[in-house]
Amino acid sequence: MNPNNIPGRLTIIVRIRTKNLRKNLPGLICAVQREGKSVLWISDPVHGNTFKTETGYKTRDFNAICDELCAFFDVHDEMGSHPGGVHLEMTGEDVTECTGGLSGVTEDTLKDRYHTFCDPRLNGEQALELAFLIAERMRQRTGLPPLE
Repeated sequence: MNPNNIPGRLTIIVRIRTKNLRKNLPGLICAVQREGKSVLWISDPVHGNTFKTETGYKTRDFNAICDELCAFFDVHDEMGSHPGGVHLEMTGEDVTECTGGLSGVTEDTLKDRYHTFCDPRLNGEQALELAFLIAERMRQRTGLPPLE
């Protein structure tokens, strides 16, 4: 698929939940490093954290998404590899489709503005909160001081 080992040509999207990520991602990274392959590592922390509430709403827990994303960064830090990107399902709209975060969406408030026709999306506040988490982790990796 990438016989000339061109950086950025081959992408591995990781979507395996926090516990499985911490257990299995190091082995995947080792295998890629052992073969000398250049890959782009992408986290999809939203995908694997979907569940259905007792009231029947398909949702995602913001804290679980954050935990998976932090685990992705932690493992790459431990392995000396580069976390190359993040895929999110999000909207700038003020929806109530994913629980948690500073926006305060709960299972009880999912019904208020649940507009998705497919998968639940992070709302604008949750997406920004996650963007700041990512920015902070990237600053740490490069030795920059934390944001205030």
